[in-house]
Amino acid sequence: QVQPVESGGGLVQAGGSLRLSCAASGRTFSSRALGWFRRAPGKEREFVAAINWSDSSTYLADSVKGRFTISRDNAKNTVHLQMNSLTPDDPAVYYCAASSIGSRGLGTISGWYTYWGQGTQVTVSS
Repeated sequence: QVQPVESGGGLVQAGGSLRLSCAASGRTFSSRALGWFRRAPGKEREFVAAINWSDSSTYLADSVKGRFTISRDNAKNTVHLQMNSLTPDDPAVYYCAASSIGSRGLGTISGWYTYWGQGTQVTVSS
């Protein structure tokens, strides 16, 4: 199995940027889909972005499209979520998740992913 480990969360000013990282522990992310989800207080968990490790295809939620970018670093076996122009709607615990090996496409629901990280907190100040 593979264990995603998130890092890079913290406090950032509104309009600023953060880069979250998700590294693989145990096994690699090869042949999997990687997804980012977030959950804010009082709100349901929502899909943010996903990337297919094999072909680097990506999909972004409408709420973050144009501001966030998801990418992978094959050499470091790490996926990144670059978050720009952060707003008060973005603070949440961000989770990285990996699908099972050989998954097709990019899942946007949490049940499609098998392995989840502990999450990293993102806070936006005004």
